[in-house]
Amino acid sequence: MTVRAMRSPRPDFTIIAGMVRPGARVLDLGCGDGALMRFLAGARGVKGYGIEIDDANVLAALINGVNVLQGNLERGLASFADASFDTVLLSQTLQAMRNIEALMREMVRVGREAVVSFPNFRYEPHFRQLEAGRMPVSRSLPFQWHNTPNVHLCTLMDFEDLCAQLRIEIVERVALADGRPVALDPNVNSELAIYRVRAGG
Repeated sequence: MTVRAMRSPRPDFTIIAGMVRPGARVLDLGCGDGALMRFLAGARGVKGYGIEIDDANVLAALINGVNVLQGNLERGLASFADASFDTVLLSQTLQAMRNIEALMREMVRVGREAVVSFPNFRYEPHFRQLEAGRMPVSRSLPFQWHNTPNVHLCTLMDFEDLCAQLRIEIVERVALADGRPVALDPNVNSELAIYRVRAGG
């Protein structure tokens, strides 16, 4: 899939854009300052909304030209009808959620497809820090153990097991390290995973 040439704030933005069809109706959960939605609007001509809980981020998203709704994802997506969006995004927010199973079910209910990205806890440099007796700190896990918003870190294998348990079909997976795709043993060699999924049979 060709993505219109634009400068991407993060390497995963271009990968995510390639998983979203041009002109799609998109819902971005935990949209932060709206940077991803703004990028997708330019690169793929998408339309849609972001949902964000933080006051400062809601204001920043509005300044970025993103239609944003203030809300708490932990309360679900009951206000949205089934298949009301082409794609639902959850970009590097999964690990900060408490009720991941319920949110994943809601994502594939509200969206015909969903794109989920998260830092890979089994990434080899993280593992080496654990072996040395420390919680990992890296570009993809930038917080210290005592101030991290992350409550549910996982590996690629963990996420794929959860999808199987929830009968969610994995359509596509891209694993990145240093912004480049990883083919060899991505569960160990990638720092960030991006999945395109949909409700299974």
